[in-house]
Amino acid sequence: MTPLALAPPEMEPVTLAEARQFLRLDQTEEDDLLATLITAARLMIEAAAGRCLVEQPWRIVLDRWPANAEIRLPLSPLMRIQAARVYDVLGSAQPVAEATLTLDRVADPPLIRVTGEVPEIGRAHGAIEIDIVVGFGATAAAVPAPLRQAVLRLAARWFEERGDVASRDAQALPRAIASLVAPFRRGRL
Repeated sequence: MTPLALAPPEMEPVTLAEARQFLRLDQTEEDDLLATLITAARLMIEAAAGRCLVEQPWRIVLDRWPANAEIRLPLSPLMRIQAARVYDVLGSAQPVAEATLTLDRVADPPLIRVTGEVPEIGRAHGAIEIDIVVGFGATAAAVPAPLRQAVLRLAARWFEERGDVASRDAQALPRAIASLVAPFRRGRL
């Protein structure tokens, strides 16, 4: 299974205005830097939590359907399935009927169950594509407050302590920020 990001989120869980207010900045000269730090902080918090924060489209690519008819997704929380297709022997995409794939939103990691007939697979690799949308919601307000706070604090830390602090944080999040993320971490088996 290969997850592919189709596009970044339309917005970040923290706005420039919120970050400037948190940092007590009146000027806007460093907005580009601050925006970059917010995006980098979101990506790091998503990686630490094992969850996508703001609504974003992804594609899951599979070689074949699983024998137990359950696809455990590496991304969460799962909002919806946008589309699914199977490539036939000629390399043409055959759509998978919407009713064929059922979401189990309660499962963690999220599950897609194959509950109906699916088109025949025609190639050995990358034969199945499932486009999904993941995240807590379309707006920053949908993201749990502790995760938004973690993004804000991490971006602010990097802004205030420019230099090697980002590379140190890549090894392990600072304790206060890790504590904000901890309740949302996906367990690994």
